[in-house]
Amino acid sequence: MAATATLPGADFGVDDERGWGEWNPTEETVRPVRGKHRVAKQRNGLARSSAVLGVGVIAAVGAGGMATAQGKPPVSISLPDSIADNLPDAKSLPGVGALLSDKSEDDGAAPATAPLTTAGITTAEAEQGTTDAGEALRARILQQAEQQQAAADAEAREAQEKAAAEKAAAEAKKQQDAAEAKAAAEKKKAEEEAKKKAEALRLAKLAASYAVPTTSYTITSTYGQAGTMWSSGHHTGLDFAAPTGTLVKAVHGGTIKSAGWSGSYGYRTVLELEDGTEIWYCHQSSIGVGVGQKVSTGDTIGRVGATGNVTGPHLHLEIHTADGTGVDPMGWLRSKGLNI
Repeated sequence: MAATATLPGADFGVDDERGWGEWNPTEETVRPVRGKHRVAKQRNGLARSSAVLGVGVIAAVGAGGMATAQGKPPVSISLPDSIADNLPDAKSLPGVGALLSDKSEDDGAAPATAPLTTAGITTAEAEQGTTDAGEALRARILQQAEQQQAAADAEAREAQEKAAAEKAAAEAKKQQDAAEAKAAAEKKKAEEEAKKKAEALRLAKLAASYAVPTTSYTITSTYGQAGTMWSSGHHTGLDFAAPTGTLVKAVHGGTIKSAGWSGSYGYRTVLELEDGTEIWYCHQSSIGVGVGQKVSTGDTIGRVGATGNVTGPHLHLEIHTADGTGVDPMGWLRSKGLNI
């Protein structure tokens, strides 16, 4: 077979032990090999340059499409029959046998190599059947975008849940505060009502031991009222206008301190209580008790009259504390549970 491709400057030669001579296909165009370019005798019967070339050729021919680019047919290399028939087995060459699998030899199929478009594809993607690097990159970008969107959605959802929780907590606190305020108001109201009831009970019990000084009366002048008819310029007691002879009663139990005439007060009776408080009954028409006499609540001590400095029959009542200070009789009587 004639050679379809020549390699200029390459010498193929063997020693005389194998019966080979120098190969010079075109003596007219190729100069004889001389000097240091002459092939030295080697142990396996091949010159070093021949072994190298043989390895390259066998690798190129055996690999087939391994060195091809995607979409281009492989380039065949042919050798003269005299050389191709005497080339050593590729597997016997150092570093070449490992490149060729037994399976390729047995079934005649060339070793499969991944196309250039599979560069950058991960093992997991390859297991899933992905063969296009561009499509794999696109899938990764879409997956990353989906992950980022999912993370953003999760963050927004978390923010919404947090806001909802804070709103619910604020509403719960508001309701709790309102409930506590309502409970406090109800408690205060209940306490006030209980206090009022207790005070009413106290006054009721107290009223049982106190009595209004007379009956069938009308209040005509109050404590502190100003006027020229009073020497002090104001009224010092409480006037109960009533018909002459109306009974005058002891407001509370005590001892008669004085009883008799007292100038502008007319006939006056002074009742001293246990705490030192004095009750003055003035302008009486008659006195029914004597000094030192013990009286109880509601006992008769005299009668309504018009004696002393008066304009008509009435009972002038004054209240003096233990130190002699005059106080409002109406307020004092009401503090004892009496309805005046």
